[in-house]
Amino acid sequence: MDWDHLRVFLAVAREGQLLSAGKKLGLNHATVSRRLDALEESLGSQLFSRRPAGSTLTAAGERLLEVAERLETAVLGISEELRDVTAEVAGTVRIGAPDGLGNCFLAAELGALVALHPGLVVELVPLPRIFSLSRREADLAIVLEPPADGRLVVSKLADYSLGLYAARDYLKREGVPAESADLAAHVLVAGVEDMAYSAALDYGALLEKSPGRKFRCASVVGQLEAVRAGTGIGILHDFAVNGEADLVRVLPEVSFRRSYYLLSHPESASVRRIVTCREFLVRRFREERARFLPEGQSKG
Repeated sequence: MDWDHLRVFLAVAREGQLLSAGKKLGLNHATVSRRLDALEESLGSQLFSRRPAGSTLTAAGERLLEVAERLETAVLGISEELRDVTAEVAGTVRIGAPDGLGNCFLAAELGALVALHPGLVVELVPLPRIFSLSRREADLAIVLEPPADGRLVVSKLADYSLGLYAARDYLKREGVPAESADLAAHVLVAGVEDMAYSAALDYGALLEKSPGRKFRCASVVGQLEAVRAGTGIGILHDFAVNGEADLVRVLPEVSFRRSYYLLSHPESASVRRIVTCREFLVRRFREERARFLPEGQSKG
């Protein structure tokens, strides 16, 4: 079985279109189609249902996908093993993470990692509701809830806390709430409930129960910016507010605690660039533990 044909097969399976798969591989549409035809002929099975809107895997294609992904991981592992241990860490690693963590912590941290390894390319992407490490949609993923089953390697990175915050100017204008019932008189900056991808984001129920006026934003960074601009009171990550002199914690007795988990594929343990990123993340979360869970913010 030709590995070049399998590479094309994997790209089409992941992209869903021959054209986008070709762009990703640096091949033209005709070459992609020709290699798929050759692979299907050698196997005696149709692997895709090809339509103008895109290509979807057949039952035979689904079976081959599992095998091809294992072969891909083995090839990556062998290339890493053969690489000189003194050689530079190089290649691309895609890391999926919630947008708040990605923008307020990881962007700066991973920039420092890349500075240490000029040959390393890190792609930080917002974590969608559904993703697959085995399909290389991400090499590493940080999630709020570890999977209940599967072959993924799960490591707890850190606990983190959240609390209610408002801008100083907003509190001067609208007053400081003395108890939770007082939130009814305020504008509340909340998320968009049907776009929350994890049950761990249920802390927003406090704001949903309040009859106060709402400003909704699906993005955590958007909520932070809205609170900073004086729109209202919102639930923010304590680590994201760290150093924000214009933001004030209100109702300090209201606090929430959640956790971040790092997922990786077991077969990536021999891929040096992924291991480098994984070890870096584990170390930085450990070193910044007090930032994620400030003293006295462990309730919830």
